[in-house]
Amino acid sequence: MQSFDVTTLTAVCQELQTHWIPSRLEQVYQRDRHTISLALRTFEKRSWLTISWHPQAARLCIGDPPPHTPDTFTFSDQLRHQLNGYALTSLEMIAPWERVVNLQFAKRPGESPIWHLFLEIMGKYSNVILTDAKQQIITVGHQVTANQSSVRTVETGQPYEFPPTLTGTLPRLDEPYKCWQERISLIPKTLKKQMLNSYRGLSPVVAHSIIQTANLDPKQSTDTLKLSDWNRLFCLWQTWLTILVTADFKPGWTEEGYTVLGWGIVKPASEIQTLINQYYQDQTNYQSFQQLRHQLLQKLSSLLKKLRVKASNFIQKLQQSTEASQYRQQADLLMAYSHLWQPGMKSIFLKNFETEKTIEINLNPTKNAVQNAQYLYKQHQKLKRARSAVEPLLTEVKGEIDYLEQVEESLNQLDTYDSPQDLQTLEEIREELIQQNYLKSSTQSNSSHLDESQPYQYITPSGLEVWVGRNNRQNDRLTFCTAGDYDLWFHTQESAGSHVLLRLEPGQTPNELDLQCAADWAAYYSRARFSEHVPIVYTEPKYVYKPKGSKPGMVIYKREKLLWGQPHKTQIYLKNQG
Repeated sequence: MQSFDVTTLTAVCQELQTHWIPSRLEQVYQRDRHTISLALRTFEKRSWLTISWHPQAARLCIGDPPPHTPDTFTFSDQLRHQLNGYALTSLEMIAPWERVVNLQFAKRPGESPIWHLFLEIMGKYSNVILTDAKQQIITVGHQVTANQSSVRTVETGQPYEFPPTLTGTLPRLDEPYKCWQERISLIPKTLKKQMLNSYRGLSPVVAHSIIQTANLDPKQSTDTLKLSDWNRLFCLWQTWLTILVTADFKPGWTEEGYTVLGWGIVKPASEIQTLINQYYQDQTNYQSFQQLRHQLLQKLSSLLKKLRVKASNFIQKLQQSTEASQYRQQADLLMAYSHLWQPGMKSIFLKNFETEKTIEINLNPTKNAVQNAQYLYKQHQKLKRARSAVEPLLTEVKGEIDYLEQVEESLNQLDTYDSPQDLQTLEEIREELIQQNYLKSSTQSNSSHLDESQPYQYITPSGLEVWVGRNNRQNDRLTFCTAGDYDLWFHTQESAGSHVLLRLEPGQTPNELDLQCAADWAAYYSRARFSEHVPIVYTEPKYVYKPKGSKPGMVIYKREKLLWGQPHKTQIYLKNQG
């Protein structure tokens, strides 16, 4: 993830100073344990200022409105108590090249500040601290005790101290070319590494951008550079410093991330704030997506493993119960031929009444014939009772396995992050597992800002819509809320997969290509995705039922017809639509 460096912070602060100072603070909302949003209002507009001290994505920018979920964090409650209604009168970096911003709040614009909100952007040590006018710490995003740091503690009630100043030479616009060149080339090393070692405040992203724009290799040794190479580098170095002074920033997307310098842009951005917000929101969503998906898959794998062992044990007990009639038969023979028994016998050979075949009956030598027969009768009764007890338990376990395999398949289909919808879909799966008591409830705030995730939508060759559920919540919603009287419902036969709707208008009749297309998508979004042909059933939505007490996404159907879906053909549909 690209770091929020001094260059980016300077650009953001300059824009915020121009458009949002002064402004009134109307609301404080904490999105998660690393991010707060401040509702700011000027005479012309209102928006939300995002302040994050995330270890990898600390930032400051105008961002999205918060979700419609309760804020349960103590830190934001303390900020609301102190800052609500105050005016944001200043927003400045505490010193050049320092990634610490001081947001000052006063009762009215032009008055002395009463509160200071310091944002420290320092990687994994990032933090947010609220102080009073005398810079006494009132509350802090992350308390740092003496046990956690021997260099600097940050605790409520103590005086606020600025982070230790980094050592090293600061970049200067008035530095002569000769001094600059000698400093970088003093020790023969790779160009990028030597530039970063020579100056503080220069980020790896800016160094890489300067070197690439000069058509040089970042791994190139400094002792291999020609005079013309040094001249191009120094010219770009001066251009970078001039942009910082004049605030002539040009935001845009690059192949690796973003830039505010206008170099290497593959797609321009209209505003710095929008660029920064989108980049870090996507990056943090991607990290959350990967982490949550891994956790859910691990949990499901563990649950399914235990349930399959349990099912195997039940099946084994049922197989044993099939021997019940054999015990009864042996007991009857032993009672009929009890006169053939002799003391100390360990087994006896007797003829079967029906087949006339001789069978061997194992005996307990310490018991007589009647006692051995009684034991066999008891075993017969025990196994009969076991079958009646085990069968419903096995049915229940198989139902759980089917359900969790359905959830697991939804996770397998969500293998990449492309939009916030993907994270929202994943969070809905987590909430579903919590509701079904497979996961413990988490008190962590939901970072998603969407009310409900949406299904996949595709187009058939003749222009009809195919809707595909992405999780069980969507499956139920598609089947029992969205589906109309004229739609058709598709699903894999006896296999985990998504609910699929072929949307039809009144009086509209799908052709064979439309039906095949819907079947192909149902096959693709199923556990049999990698098969050549997959049996797909389809019927009218009114013939799809949800049994009482059944788990999300689990249904039964009737009056179905069969088609063979071909998952590989979905790529042809996408290519034709693209």
